[in-house]
Amino acid sequence: MITTSIFPSRYVQGAGALDLLGEELARLGKKALLLLDPFVDDNFHKQIEQSCKSHVTCKFERFMGECSDEEISRLQDLVKGDIPDVVVGMGGGKSIDTAKYLADTLNRPVVVVPTLASTDAPCSALSVVYTATGEYKRMVVFKENPRVVLVDSQIVAQAPVRFLVSGMGDALATWFEAEDCYNSHAANMTGRQGSFTACNLADFCYETLLEYGLLAVQAVKRQVVTPALERVIEANTLLSGLGFESGGLSGAHAIHNGFTALEATHHYWHGEKVAMGVLSLLMLTDRSPDIIDEVYTFCEEVGLPTTLADIGLTHVTQDELLTVAELACAEGETIHNIAGGVTPQSVLAAICAADEEGRRRKAQ
Repeated sequence: MITTSIFPSRYVQGAGALDLLGEELARLGKKALLLLDPFVDDNFHKQIEQSCKSHVTCKFERFMGECSDEEISRLQDLVKGDIPDVVVGMGGGKSIDTAKYLADTLNRPVVVVPTLASTDAPCSALSVVYTATGEYKRMVVFKENPRVVLVDSQIVAQAPVRFLVSGMGDALATWFEAEDCYNSHAANMTGRQGSFTACNLADFCYETLLEYGLLAVQAVKRQVVTPALERVIEANTLLSGLGFESGGLSGAHAIHNGFTALEATHHYWHGEKVAMGVLSLLMLTDRSPDIIDEVYTFCEEVGLPTTLADIGLTHVTQDELLTVAELACAEGETIHNIAGGVTPQSVLAAICAADEEGRRRKAQ
């Protein structure tokens, strides 16, 4: 049996880390294309210029809002005749995924600067592509992981707490999905089985969330950086990234992908929908009542969804949920990494059971 684990080349985190961006880029070349999401462009453009000006020549471009084939084509046309040495993606998960995709098509290294700890996308060698209107389209795996991932904890602390909580929802899936893959000998994102190291990193991610998650939420509510917040940023970004990519995915993310087909969920963040996928996965795979209670309690404490209504599906029909389940079970989806097999009917039952348990607890 051959196992494979993959990692970003360099991970930098801490308050004020954005001031080191130029120094990090200079290791990779002289010309950089920086793709900034609107929030970054409006609030940190001058600071980024100051960090980079004595190290590298920068060309700035504003991200148009969706990691779609249309946006990627626009950027490819933009750099024709002037290929940068390095591509930088700054902002949320979709701007980062777009930068990674662009860098891969240009055969250039990518540097990722997340301003939110809202997903585990930054460290990975993959992007999720959506339609121009936000429906899940496909996942694309690249040749290599980001050369640098740089996280300024002070910027993360200034963002609304919902982003950090969403990141915890994404990270919450890491251990359970890695465990599913390990038990079924399923492939991770490299196409080979995950390593013992990857599984233990995934477990460490889960334990870190349980221990420090609520303290981190309290820190962000006051927009301050604390040791607890630093640990949760690292769990959301590095541990979850390493854990899912090298440990593997299963049902939580597949169910998330199904949820994206329902327009009412489009106003909710990736990690919020993944959290509902986690609760459904626990029901689907018959985890112990103690674990189920532990995860629901955590979600309630930090503010993650525990019912379908919490992700916009207040009046969802059974037929609509069956569509979600069918999409989750599509050929090639990661839900098939669960030992013993699943069907749309069993996934539908799990989603309904997770929702009903969340409702019961809310009513207490």
